[in-house]
Amino acid sequence: MVRRVCCVLPLLLVTVVAVRHRSVLAEGFGHLTTARWPWLLAAACATCLTWVAAACTRQGAVVRRLPRRRLLATQFAAGAANHLLPTGLGASAVNLRFMTVCGLPLARASAALALYLLAESVGRVALLGALVLAFPGALRLGTLLPEGAVGPLLVAAGAVPVVAAGVLALAPRLRGAVESFLRTALGEARSVHARPARALALWGGALAFPALQTAVLVLVGKSLALDVLAGHMAVAYLAATVAVALVPTPGGIGSVEAALVVALVAAGGPAAVATAVVLAFRLLTVWLPLLPGALTLAALVRLRVI
Repeated sequence: MVRRVCCVLPLLLVTVVAVRHRSVLAEGFGHLTTARWPWLLAAACATCLTWVAAACTRQGAVVRRLPRRRLLATQFAAGAANHLLPTGLGASAVNLRFMTVCGLPLARASAALALYLLAESVGRVALLGALVLAFPGALRLGTLLPEGAVGPLLVAAGAVPVVAAGVLALAPRLRGAVESFLRTALGEARSVHARPARALALWGGALAFPALQTAVLVLVGKSLALDVLAGHMAVAYLAATVAVALVPTPGGIGSVEAALVVALVAAGGPAAVATAVVLAFRLLTVWLPLLPGALTLAALVRLRVI
């Protein structure tokens, strides 16, 4: 009974999300009809390659060889789950379940998940840093952060480790659990990096994933004739996604669109065209794969792959 509910639940969630954002969907489809199709086709191909990059990174985070086809299908399904639950919880849950079904102990699967998230974050920030150095005038920080927000953000960033250290000091059991997890995670990381093929898959995929996402936006911008340099569009996208990383919305729905429009306008694009590009981009990368991704997720649950 529980498994049947889990099979149907993704489809119900897709329906609810689609109904709630039906105006965005309609407008996005309207913009796609005016796009130049060669650029749009290239953007669709780059979107498909993002799942391959995610699968490479997931495999690179574990020493054990995972079944390739199931791993790739799981990344496609995880993408749908990620857009239905807040802050990446969906994709993390799907991949954690997949690794445990493949025979990894829960502790090692959790360590691999943490390593993946670390590599993906480092890859995204590193790519953003490289592009900012290459295009220093592409973006101003103030365009993505409200006036006066930098100070409170720095205070909050400094307070988090202090509070965490205080909690660990007052909770010996929790401290022991964290220490045990860190030992497992460090051991798994050492094992992965002792194998050049795994390390290459981990860090190569971690860089390729945000690079491919960036390429999708650039190609969609070209298809709709957005008058912004490709490098500036890339900086705008990466800066926007980093800025909204802590916003707990399913798949960044709403927050990513707003930040991207602001970033593209700050990069020199007309507001109307920038809005059209963002809507078409999100339609291509989020909404169109959502239903087949949910169907894949339901099939993987039914087949006990996850």
